[in-house]
Amino acid sequence: MRVVIVEDSGLLRDALTRLLADFDIEVVAAVPTAEELRRAAEEHSPDVFVVDVRLPPTFTDEGVRAAADLRTRDPEAKVLLLSQAVEERYARDLLAQKSEGLGYLLKDRVADGAEFVDALRRVAANGTALDPEVVRQLLVRTRAIDDLSPREREVLELMAEGRTNAAIARRLVVTDRAVEKHVASIFAKLRLPPSQEDHRRVLAVLAWLNSA
Repeated sequence: MRVVIVEDSGLLRDALTRLLADFDIEVVAAVPTAEELRRAAEEHSPDVFVVDVRLPPTFTDEGVRAAADLRTRDPEAKVLLLSQAVEERYARDLLAQKSEGLGYLLKDRVADGAEFVDALRRVAANGTALDPEVVRQLLVRTRAIDDLSPREREVLELMAEGRTNAAIARRLVVTDRAVEKHVASIFAKLRLPPSQEDHRRVLAVLAWLNSA
């Protein structure tokens, strides 16, 4: 098996290269940026790519976007994404696409070399490898929809239609404050704490749509 590693941390690139060598897997390129991923893909045509979700320069979603672009240009490309923590929006994007030849693992899994290599081999064989913690969080979020009250479900359904809190209040003939309380309760039940990186309203709507 021939692998391209795309990871901005030099230490982790080296560790992954040594780990894969121990399992007789050839790393044909180990690069730190999405741009170099594209060049490595053209030069080496590897069996599978190992790509960090967050890459320079912004360390947000460069890795995911590069992987998506790669799969658009070559639908047969196999990609295993690595992430420091569960990024649900990326996991959901994976599941919404052609899932064959795709994987999403937390970087902690690299510590168990055999487990990591097993996931890599499954992806290379056109299978799917999802981290158990990713699956657990997706299931918890979906099941939590069942805990919403009938009124909270109404509010969330109107949120899914793109309505603002004020528009929801007018539609349900309640006060803006009442809607704010319902929205706060929805976020709490769906385990969506305040975050500077994630849009809770969008994630709540995604949970609603995925439960339908």
